[in-house]
Amino acid sequence: MNPKMKAAFQLASVLSAAFGLRASIRAARENKDKLELADAIITAAGLVTGTALAVRALRKGEDDK
Repeated sequence: MNPKMKAAFQLASVLSAAFGLRASIRAARENKDKLELADAIITAAGLVTGTALAVRALRKGEDDK
């Protein structure tokens, strides 16, 4: 698989995970569960990192042209 396609799939995966994360954060707040909220925040940080990596890979592919 070419790196640009892999990055695009990674970006799509991160975006779909973000929708589930939103529900997790909402549930943690409603239940006042600090551990669940901490888990959701850490997961969000991972999604931000994953998005940055995917965008960098897409841009790197553009620079190689």
